[in-house]
Amino acid sequence: MADTPAKRKLHSHVVTKGAARAPARSYLRAMGLDDEAISRPFVGVTSVWNEATPCNIGLADQAKFVKEGVVRAGGTPREFITISVSDGIGMGHEGMKASLVSREVIADSVELMVRCHCYDAIVGIGGCDKSLPGMLMIMGRLDLPSVFFYGGTIRKGTHKGKDISVQEVFEAVGAYSSGKIGKDELHDIECGACPGAGSCGGQFTANTMACVGEALGMSPPGINSYPAEDPGRPDWSAKAGELVMMLVEKNIKPRDIMTFKAFENAAAIVAATGGSTNAMLHLPAIAAECGVKFTMEDIDRISRKTPIVADLKPGGKYLAEDVHDAGGIPIILKSLLDAGLIHGDCMTVTGKTMAENLKDIKVPEDGDVVRPVSRAVRMTGGLAVMKGNLAPDGCVIKTAGSEVMQHRGPAKVFNCEDDAFEAIQAQKIVKGDVVVIRYEGPKGGPGMREMLAPTAALMGQGLGYDCAMVTDGRFSGATRGLMVGHVTPEAMVGGPIALVQDGDIIAMDANAGTINVEVSEEEMERRLKEWKPIEPRYNGGALYKYAQLVGPASLGALTSPGGGVPIDVDKMIIRE
Repeated sequence: MADTPAKRKLHSHVVTKGAARAPARSYLRAMGLDDEAISRPFVGVTSVWNEATPCNIGLADQAKFVKEGVVRAGGTPREFITISVSDGIGMGHEGMKASLVSREVIADSVELMVRCHCYDAIVGIGGCDKSLPGMLMIMGRLDLPSVFFYGGTIRKGTHKGKDISVQEVFEAVGAYSSGKIGKDELHDIECGACPGAGSCGGQFTANTMACVGEALGMSPPGINSYPAEDPGRPDWSAKAGELVMMLVEKNIKPRDIMTFKAFENAAAIVAATGGSTNAMLHLPAIAAECGVKFTMEDIDRISRKTPIVADLKPGGKYLAEDVHDAGGIPIILKSLLDAGLIHGDCMTVTGKTMAENLKDIKVPEDGDVVRPVSRAVRMTGGLAVMKGNLAPDGCVIKTAGSEVMQHRGPAKVFNCEDDAFEAIQAQKIVKGDVVVIRYEGPKGGPGMREMLAPTAALMGQGLGYDCAMVTDGRFSGATRGLMVGHVTPEAMVGGPIALVQDGDIIAMDANAGTINVEVSEEEMERRLKEWKPIEPRYNGGALYKYAQLVGPASLGALTSPGGGVPIDVDKMIIRE
């Protein structure tokens, strides 16, 4: 065991030790800290509390309980917040371009706070989609003792006696536009879907990444399953504060936990739950910040051998609250561990291995929400990577809940999401079509918008499995149907998707992992010589800067090479 904090150098000593730091200590005293508090390890308690979305509205209370736990365990908490945009509110319009960009801003802003104020540890609380990977990314980058947890899922909505989520609202828009439901029913669905605080209730991006947090070992087992408004939340939050102090004591850091094998565990739980395609961006990005190379091909490899054991929306029947009622995320992990599909020897934030954390967990043989592998919903996972002359560096399709794995049809090409959505609403898309939406990639969008509005409209019109969509943008975790995203290289850099024309035949096969446009190599070369990119859509501000820096989706759409410069306390100059 490493030296205790009292005996070794701490990051906070840069601002709390020695005569030269008297001015810094005077600021701390102004905020009510005395000598004892200043002498303790400083823990940055950061959340994405705001009033922009129900995902984040309750996080200030959870942070308060974390702080109580830190104090009880001998630390000094220092709370701060960072941004988090609402993917649901941003969906379907230009605001969605801010979503993926916000992941980088979250990570960067937490880094700046921790580096400047010399905190010794981090407890990060995520809410809406991008805040979860953003928090995990910065923990890997800084490599200070850290605990991550999720603010919790929303409770189930209801409509006509059935459980629903916001997914049904988006799909109802398509049903309304095609005349399948009336305005009053659309309003009733809208009013019934989201009953209170918490993130979207299906196995969409937030709940997918909540599972990832536990599978990586960065969240204590069970914490991320609790709904946001569950009465058990305060106790769990306080335990997270106590737990981070144990990590400081033992000097256990994120890079000790988030190893290559841990990322394989994370990919397995994404596959086993029919999780969001956004994991194809977030897992490589988090890994890169830890100095680990983990690719979309690794995720594909894991997915193709991992059965779906949790029957969750959007491809299945149940919602995240049902997972909690069935025993939580540890039940899913134990189902996979019992079948030898995850590594049990990975270290976790409890100071124990994954197997030790799960040793007393039993998977119900007759479970329906979460099943043993012997009764899996499906014997292969929910995501697949495809490559071919349309996507030489890869693209991703969600296969969970779909029996249709192949499609071949003529392209209908749009240079932005808005034009495609207008055509779908006007019922200009017919059975067999392949809707191509381009210049929506990380650079071209910029920001790689999610396409839930057009995909849900297709589903609402009954075309979700009779048509396909192909884009260099990405999809919401609530998306279902034959939807292919993350096409790389993207159109803005001259990728083949930029050269597709109306009527070109596109063929895809998720089982074989192939996607091709049936145009000769010579013709594609001719088109490339004549091709010119569209004019950049922004000439200043955050989106402009992002477009200059961002890398390809196939590598996680990072704005830096990853790996970072972790805080090395041993190299800090402490003026005693």
